[in-house]
Formats: sequence, C-alpha cells, structure tokens
Amino acid sequence: MKQNRFNENQILEILKEQRAGKSVTEICRTHQISQPTFYAWKNKYSDMNLQQIKDLKTLEKELGDYKSMVAELSRENRLLKEVITKKL
Repeated sequence: MKQNRFNENQILEILKEQRAGKSVTEICRTHQISQPTFYAWKNKYSDMNLQQIKDLKTLEKELGDYKSMVAELSRENRLLKEVITKKL
C-alpha cells in the first residue's frame, strides 16, 4: 500500500492556503505536490474538519472489512452448494 507523505491535518492546512488566496500553482510548488493531487484532495476534503476526516477513514476501513466478510461468506456458500449438489 502506498504511504502518504501528508497526514490529514497537513492536507487541511494546504487547502486553507488556497482559500486564503494563494494560487494553486504556488501551493503545489511550495509543497511539492502535483495539481491533480491538490484537486483530488480538494474534492475529497473540501468542507471537512479533522474529526470528520477521521470518521471517514474509520468508515472506509469498516466498509473494507464488511466487503471481505461478504466475499468470504459467498465463497463458503458456493462451496456448500457444490457439496450438496454432488451428494444428490
């Protein structure tokens, strides 16, 4: 998994600079990020505070856990159906 150079608090500070009037080009040059990265952060974190971002990360992790559980249960279900059909 790719490791981020910036944590959520730093990302919020970078986005605040743009709201304060700094140009995107200048911000990207200062923090050594690309413009697509800046705009991706802006789309994802634009109107959030730090607590909301932490909650979002928690929910994303829970969703990943649920998806893996569903995949595992589906696999077990399919195997059980195969066993039943072979016995009949």
